[in-house]
Amino acid sequence: MPAQALPVRGEPGRACAGAVQLVIALLTAGLDSSPELEAWAADTLTPVDADGLGDFMAGLHVISLLLLSELHDATGEPPDAILQRLALLAEHWRGPQSAG
Repeated sequence: MPAQALPVRGEPGRACAGAVQLVIALLTAGLDSSPELEAWAADTLTPVDADGLGDFMAGLHVISLLLLSELHDATGEPPDAILQRLALLAEHWRGPQSAG
């Protein structure tokens, strides 16, 4: 059984920084093209307590904003247009929905 990430305790800035580090670790594992590594990272690094999950979600939000800002800077495209394009790509990757 993999060890779970420990909840981050202490001041809010440290909690957010720890959560951002967890998110970066998960994203990095996903870049390896290894489903096994990505699954291991998700099982190992995802907090299991409510406070840890809340911090983790805040970290996801911060990383999302940073990535959106970087995409805007790189392309000059407005953030809402970037998000719309990403939503369409996600829908395409998910594939057709069954009617059942």
